[in-house]
Amino acid sequence: MTAIEATGLRYAYPDGTLAVDGVDVTIDAGERVALLGPNGAGKSTLLQLLGGLVEPDAGTVRYFGETTDADSVRERLSVLTQDPAEYLFNPTVREDLAYGPAQQDLPRAEVERRVARLADRLDLDGLLSKPPFRLSGGEQRRAALASALTVEPDALLLDEPVSNVDAANRAEILSLLDELSAEGGPASEASGGSSERRSDGVTLVTSTPETELVPHVADRVILLDSAGEVAARGPTREILTDVDLLTDCDLRPPQVVRLFEGREDVPLTVAEARARLDG
Repeated sequence: MTAIEATGLRYAYPDGTLAVDGVDVTIDAGERVALLGPNGAGKSTLLQLLGGLVEPDAGTVRYFGETTDADSVRERLSVLTQDPAEYLFNPTVREDLAYGPAQQDLPRAEVERRVARLADRLDLDGLLSKPPFRLSGGEQRRAALASALTVEPDALLLDEPVSNVDAANRAEILSLLDELSAEGGPASEASGGSSERRSDGVTLVTSTPETELVPHVADRVILLDSAGEVAARGPTREILTDVDLLTDCDLRPPQVVRLFEGREDVPLTVAEARARLDG
């Protein structure tokens, strides 16, 4: 099943600058896709177009093969922008995490279960009673991600999800995203027949300028150049090991790729490199 299908997307900023021009994107259910490009390439705008937060000047986006109305599938579609404040608007972090599932009319016990589970996974237990505006930038980002996940979406769109996050919490976030993609998340009976919908895992679309992050969040890459045009599409390994292509797009190839450039079966991560050397 197709999760998100965009055709002929075009969008210009109010000053007339063209951000997205004639872009087609198809993302299958359960896929992990990265929108990779340098700063200013229009990645965030494209992500917001795909998530239905911004109306295109031309083109359409269809969700789950059913509708072009993003609001009608908002329970199944979560979009986390670069500004955590867009997800954090209640008096406390606990209320922010509970807000989404409460709108789904879930039993209170189920809402509390989801809040407790995600607070534990994202190290938010000691922050639940705090006002969101009193959190640090990294804490706000973790709280916003938890809030996006409490609705247990089928598709999750993330804009630079680990920026301003320390190393330990970055690792936990990446582990959680990997779990969601692989298993479809810990869906429950209270969420209404989730086993059928979630069988492909959660669809993940991540926007980032960070090539080092891509192997951890995506199996396929849509590469944008500095002009905001699609320069290439393909498997993560194919794109990230093409040093010339990345350089032409004003991106720095992953350090481990540069170290092993020219060898067969170039690793994409430190863990892969260690396995090659140990083997």
